[in-house]
Amino acid sequence: MILLAPTYQKPEGPSGPSRHTPVLLQEVLDALRPDEGGFFVDATVGGGGHAEAILHASEFTRLLAIDRDWEALQRSEERLAPFGDRVQFVHAPFSALESAIPAEWIGNIAGILADFGLSSDQIEDRERGFSFQVDGPLDMRMDATRQKLSAAKLLAESSEDQLEKWLREFGEERFSRRIAHAIVYQRRFGNLLRTSQLADLVERTIPRGRQGIHPATRTFQGIRIAVNRELDEISALLEAAPRILAAAGTLACMSFHSLEDRIVKRSFRNDCRSKDFQDVLPKGVTAKPAEIRRNPRSRSARLRAIRRSAS
Repeated sequence: MILLAPTYQKPEGPSGPSRHTPVLLQEVLDALRPDEGGFFVDATVGGGGHAEAILHASEFTRLLAIDRDWEALQRSEERLAPFGDRVQFVHAPFSALESAIPAEWIGNIAGILADFGLSSDQIEDRERGFSFQVDGPLDMRMDATRQKLSAAKLLAESSEDQLEKWLREFGEERFSRRIAHAIVYQRRFGNLLRTSQLADLVERTIPRGRQGIHPATRTFQGIRIAVNRELDEISALLEAAPRILAAAGTLACMSFHSLEDRIVKRSFRNDCRSKDFQDVLPKGVTAKPAEIRRNPRSRSARLRAIRRSAS
């Protein structure tokens, strides 16, 4: 069942199996312990790989599958259909986590998972505009059904100073001022509307970095985070999630770059200063070499987890 506001109109979207491979799957299961049953929340269900494994772990496990990305939610609904009413689906961002949880689940949730990475489905869909490797509209919205601000609109309307700040803070781009100036200068001749246009502009503006790393990598990251207010959404989840966990319940978060990981690490440290929580993965865990060989996108993942005390 999809839980949506009464006024919401279901958009058209892709169907078919997800191409997304779940990262750190066994490590997630070890942290969450779904084999003991109970209520679980996958706050970024994506292609449904982690959710499927959580539901397989015990016939007494129930799952709330949440995602901000409507297309991802559709794919996961198809993948998880065999589990019937043991899984419910909610279209919502992190900032709506508490309101998305059924009332009887509050305080009884055994585990919450949040995976902050882009999925293969999102990256490989050229119409979503997340990747500089293929040409597509400069969109980058996680939820095109509700978000009005696309990457193209942001680049067309933001000041040079604001663009520089986003590129520097969110993209950790050392040439942020040079790129921001080039974007604003380009507006004299026409707005940037395609991923290839932005990638070409950055490539012409700054020197090539490490071999194999496209010079536009950090720019795309910075703009995407700004469009989706990703760090604000992560902070909202980290504030709300611990409050709704049951005794001995676990919150597990998977980060894919240093900005995300610093927010998680700082939040978990604050939670664990009291006796209410313990850090069950003090340094976090990363993918083993065998997984990285199978799935190169796992190389930057880091999983952290805290657990509420049993009493």
